Amino acid sequence: MAKKGMNYFESFTEGVAFGCQAAALLRTCFEHYDPEQLPQRMEEMHRIEHSADERKHEMMACLHKEFLPPIEREDIMEMASTIDDVTDNIEDVLLRLYMFNITQLRPDVMDFADVIQRLCDTLKRMTGEMHNFRKSALLRELVIEVNHMEEEGDRLYTETMRRLYSEGADPVTVVSWTTLYNQLEKCCDRCEDVADVMERIIMKNT
Repeated sequence: MAKKGMNYFESFTEGVAFGCQAAALLRTCFEHYDPEQLPQRMEEMHRIEHSADERKHEMMACLHKEFLPPIEREDIMEMASTIDDVTDNIEDVLLRLYMFNITQLRPDVMDFADVIQRLCDTLKRMTGEMHNFRKSALLRELVIEVNHMEEEGDRLYTETMRRLYSEGADPVTVVSWTTLYNQLEKCCDRCEDVADVMERIIMKNT
C-alpha cells in the first residue's frame, strides 16, 4: 500500500539510487567480463530495474491521492518517469551484450561505464538537494556538471564510432557494436534528461 504523505523529493533520490546501483553493476560486468555469467548479471540487473519500477508505481499511487503535492503533478510524473528511464537503459546494455553474443569487450566500454556512473552519482546529489530547489545554488551547478558530462559522453561516442568504422572489422561486428555504442550513449542522454526536467521545474517555481 502506498504511503500517505510521501516525500516526493526523497522518492526521486531513491529512484536515482537504483540507477546508481545499475551503473555500478554495469561497471563490474565490464571489469570482469565473462559472457557465461551474462544471464546471472542480467538477473541481478533486472532485480534492480524491477525495484525501481515498484518504487515509481508506489509514487504514482500516492500522487493519485495527493491533495496538494509540493510541485505540479505533471512535473512529479515526468521526473519519476525520466529517472526510471535511466535504469531501464542501463539494463538494455546487458540485454544487447547477450543478444549479440558479445564474447569480448572493446576496451573503450570502460570509458562509457565511468561516464555513466559519474552521471548517476551526480544525479543522486542533485535529487538530494532538490527539496531546497528554490534557494540552492549547488543544484544549478550540478545541472551544469551533468550537461558537461553528457557532452563528454558525446565526444566519447564520436571517437569510438570512428575507431569502429576505421578498423575494417567484419560487418556483423560493426553492426553489433554500433548498436551497443548507441545504447551506451543513450544512457548518458537519459541522465541529462533528468537534469533538464529538474532545470525546468526550478525555472517554473522560482
